[in-house]
Amino acid sequence: MIVSLLYKVTRRLLSIPSMLLRSEAAKDAELLVLRHENAVLRRQLAGPVRYEPADRFWFAALAGMVDRRRWREVFPVTPGTLLAWHRSLVARKWDHSARRRIGRPPTRSAVKTLVLSLARENPRWGHRRIQGELARLGHRIASSTVWQILHDAGIDPAPRRSGPTWREFLTAQAQGIIAADFLHLDTVLGRRLYALVFLEHGTRRLRVTGVTAHPTQEWTTQQARNLAADLGTRTESLRFLLRDRDGKYGEAFDAVFLADDLQVIKSVPQAPRMNAHCERVIGTLRRELLDHILILGETHARHVLKTYGDHYNRHRPHQARGQLPPEARQHPTAAHDLDTHRLHRTRILGGPSTSTDTRLDQQR
Repeated sequence: MIVSLLYKVTRRLLSIPSMLLRSEAAKDAELLVLRHENAVLRRQLAGPVRYEPADRFWFAALAGMVDRRRWREVFPVTPGTLLAWHRSLVARKWDHSARRRIGRPPTRSAVKTLVLSLARENPRWGHRRIQGELARLGHRIASSTVWQILHDAGIDPAPRRSGPTWREFLTAQAQGIIAADFLHLDTVLGRRLYALVFLEHGTRRLRVTGVTAHPTQEWTTQQARNLAADLGTRTESLRFLLRDRDGKYGEAFDAVFLADDLQVIKSVPQAPRMNAHCERVIGTLRRELLDHILILGETHARHVLKTYGDHYNRHRPHQARGQLPPEARQHPTAAHDLDTHRLHRTRILGGPSTSTDTRLDQQR
């Protein structure tokens, strides 16, 4: 726009002397053209002649003052090239393509982030399903755009991507999974004991069924029968038993759960992450209990594990349940008036504050 306006003003200024003294103005114009051509040649002695936009502008402006019959002698380019330069300058005046964006408008970064989030959290969704969810949320976007966003992020736009991972599987099936694993502990005299631990994924309820120094298949099967009797009708909500391939289980152990229509899933050898929840609760037992108490024998170990198991299920908050204990369904009502309530602290196994139960009772 500025170039076209400058070109127009220059032509008007140059047309004034040409109207008053046409013959003299034509000669002067020829001299100006030759001088400028000389300047262009001097500027580019070391290489081929190249005309910059300013050179083309100047030649096109002086072309109107020189007789067309002398263009071939005066100008260093052909008349067709000179006229093409003039048409290009005029066309730029009316060219509005630079003022508008070409193609589709860019996708907002917030929408791109939402597309990637939906794809990662829902592995079975393809780009068309994600487009439908975005349309339901009020975001109008083409399925091809969703496909391109996923492709650029290195995510397969097809409905079946890699997975599900074990974490995704355990989360989706949490309400129907109960996991089993062995916990070993050493007494004060160095004797090795074994405890069979069960953990319900949905409620995070912990069950330590027994402690022994000789965990045979018969003993393990009896612990499975005891657990099935304790669960009672609650086994109807369970679908899977997750355990490792330890030889202490045996077929009789699996048969107890198969009789209650539970499917036994065996983890891959040397893959503790496949039974990560049970491994983690065993780590909790060590950090919060066994690392602080000297175990005297089997009877002492049963008492300690049973007491801590009651505390774990009834009072210990759990992050996966919104800081609720496994056997609690809702948070208790908070007592805002601390002047009329007193804090009671109950020690568990005589341990530190990590194994205590606190509650507020109203003073009488």
